[in-house]
Amino acid sequence: MAAEIISGKLISEEIRGNIAEEVQVLASKGFRPGLAVVLIGEDPASHVYVRNKEKACHDLGFYSEVHRLPETASQEEVLTLVNKLNSQDSIHGILVQLPLPKHIDEKAVLNAIAVEKDVDGFHPINVGNLVIGDDSLLPCTPAGVIKLIKRTGIEMSGKHAVVIGRSNIVGKPVSLLLQRENATVTMCHSKTANMAEIARMADILVVAIGRAKMIDASYVKPGAVVIDVGMNRLDNGKLAGDVDYDSAREVAGYITPVPGGVGPMTITMLMKNTLLASKRLNGLV
Repeated sequence: MAAEIISGKLISEEIRGNIAEEVQVLASKGFRPGLAVVLIGEDPASHVYVRNKEKACHDLGFYSEVHRLPETASQEEVLTLVNKLNSQDSIHGILVQLPLPKHIDEKAVLNAIAVEKDVDGFHPINVGNLVIGDDSLLPCTPAGVIKLIKRTGIEMSGKHAVVIGRSNIVGKPVSLLLQRENATVTMCHSKTANMAEIARMADILVVAIGRAKMIDASYVKPGAVVIDVGMNRLDNGKLAGDVDYDSAREVAGYITPVPGGVGPMTITMLMKNTLLASKRLNGLV
């Protein structure tokens, strides 16, 4: 029997509906959550992401600014802009779109964002709070992954979760969030021996390895929850995840599609973080 599809599109629409209602309440009190996005250069994928974020802000009633800088912008120019946004009262969340041009120090730019406005959850203080279990703005994609797992109704506590991929953006933080839910977590990566054997022990399998259709049914335990974070462009122009969806779906209990799974949740969680940051900065939580 084929797995039940976890629709990130439907779940994110429901969450966005709740966000929009809360924004209306805040508007009646005289302010709107504000998000500023800084985009440097002409990377086509980055421009698509930024347009989607801009549309989400418009749809939900947020105040939005997009600062587009040329590929030749200096690091000093970028840092000056970030510092200006840090002190701007109408802005509650700041996002610098990655990747950055090679001549700009990514770490220096991300570290310059005010911790309380770091809605991507990349600042070392927010990362440190995530590690020790303190309250922080959570990285958007990992937070979206946890929401998707919860919507299955599967209890994470006591389950064995396997995360394939150890990036700072997805793999590491999602493993920490799974531990917060009292799952027992194993992390796999490109140097892992017997990866398929380890993956087949997972009640919950999160895949973020960046290789199209690498994880097929031989990696999946019957009935497992499979969350595919991958987003790869195939030679035919179509999008595919890191999971071979057609084969894995025949074994898994629940599975996310690509597109329409984790992707919609990422921007939704960004909006949720910006809403939370705005409430904190205005003393409402």
